[in-house]
Amino acid sequence: MPETILLVEDEKNLLSVIKLNLEMDGYNVIAFDNGEAAWQKFKNAHYSLIILDVMLPGMDGFELCKNIRKTDKQTPILFLTARGDSEDRINGLKLGADDYLVKPFHLEELLLRVKGLLKRSGSAEKPEQQEYVFKSGKVNFNTYEITTRDGEKKELTKREIELLRLLTSKKNEVVPRDLILEEVWGYETAPSTRTVDNYIVNFRKYFEADPRNPKHFHSIRGVGYKFTE
Repeated sequence: MPETILLVEDEKNLLSVIKLNLEMDGYNVIAFDNGEAAWQKFKNAHYSLIILDVMLPGMDGFELCKNIRKTDKQTPILFLTARGDSEDRINGLKLGADDYLVKPFHLEELLLRVKGLLKRSGSAEKPEQQEYVFKSGKVNFNTYEITTRDGEKKELTKREIELLRLLTSKKNEVVPRDLILEEVWGYETAPSTRTVDNYIVNFRKYFEADPRNPKHFHSIRGVGYKFTE
């Protein structure tokens, strides 16, 4: 059975072109040019992937993404937009989007990103650990909530949770940076080393007694990162 993609794009010509190319790749595509109409349909259906424009009539893409993530934290969301400045990009990712492609773009790149997102989300269909508990905290992979060393509850972004899942699943192993980029960032433009380091710094603040002398989250210079209990 083909995977079903929800496509929301108000430029009718672009909508038709994307829909056609996705269908030629074997996907079932449900398309809308209005955010409100897409939201009403989403509430009563299941999709493997959601592709959203930002500037939409009825309900913009950011609001639609926010509404979707209130009830569905798993289905991958890819933004397509002409608004490529970093503030919009960060806003979209904070709301729970998994990827962000700026117009104009090559259709081949879009199809690769779609394939990558579906591949990564497909692994979620396998039985996975829902929660990880260790002496310095707790991670709930379903709700994106952690309990810090001090007992404080915090909600993290999907990308932070994915990185925690990867590191804890490979406890005591050095996880190469290239593997992190493939598993957590996928086809998106690779982040700088500082970006990944910042995630690790935040994890240390949440879980380490002394972040300057970490016992759990280690940086292995020139190689990658390691989690130990």
